[in-house]
Amino acid sequence: MKKLYKFLLNKLPRPLLIRLSYIFRLFAPLLYRGNKVECPVCERHFSKFLSYGSDVAHRENVLCPYDLTLERHRLMWLYLKNESDFFTAEKLNVLHIAPEQCFHGRFKKQENLNYLTGDLVSPIADMHFDLHQIPLEDNRFDVVFCNHVLEHVDDALQCMKELHRVLKPGGWGIMQVPLDTSRDVTYEDWSITSPEEREKHFWQKDHVRLFGNDYPQWLEKAGFKVEVGFVNHPISQELEERYRLPKGEKLFVVHKN
Repeated sequence: MKKLYKFLLNKLPRPLLIRLSYIFRLFAPLLYRGNKVECPVCERHFSKFLSYGSDVAHRENVLCPYDLTLERHRLMWLYLKNESDFFTAEKLNVLHIAPEQCFHGRFKKQENLNYLTGDLVSPIADMHFDLHQIPLEDNRFDVVFCNHVLEHVDDALQCMKELHRVLKPGGWGIMQVPLDTSRDVTYEDWSITSPEEREKHFWQKDHVRLFGNDYPQWLEKAGFKVEVGFVNHPISQELEERYRLPKGEKLFVVHKN
């Protein structure tokens, strides 16, 4: 069962995985009854979370068996809930690129959001387009989300500039990426083209770069002002363990002046 799960998770195309996950979530929580870990998004607790990731970036005890949140999703949720007005503002226009399932249904139902989703192929996205050229007008959105996308695209800076363009002055966003904190400079090598070599070098078969500690400078070059979340209200080590949050990961929040 474990080998089959790992095979499906890492081999099936993302659109198909999204569809199959709605079936999986019906019975998976029954197999993981307990109270050692908790998902703050679905507010359910389990004996443990599921494993996730490629052979190079494999992680144990990280994927919620009910709503399929990962560490980064739970970190973002806590920021939205405790550090922002995302749930309380009167009305927000939101653009969500590559919408995560764990957020998609919840955000759609939020009465204070005008919520639009976009992706190249995702079956749950409202619009399908290339992020290098967003077919939407300037200064439209109060909030933009674009998580774990920029490591896939040909020109990450151009995509950042497009997200900056459609964000309103005074707007903000979250744009998470896999970050190798052992690197000072983002790693790109366009001679690496095979899926196997890309997994070795960039942690996943469809990644084309591995961002380093200079990631905030990329965002600034695109026009954003960058801040780090949870500076004023750090998450306790106890909650970090219970929610299985990414240890030491910085959540970069971008703003448009």
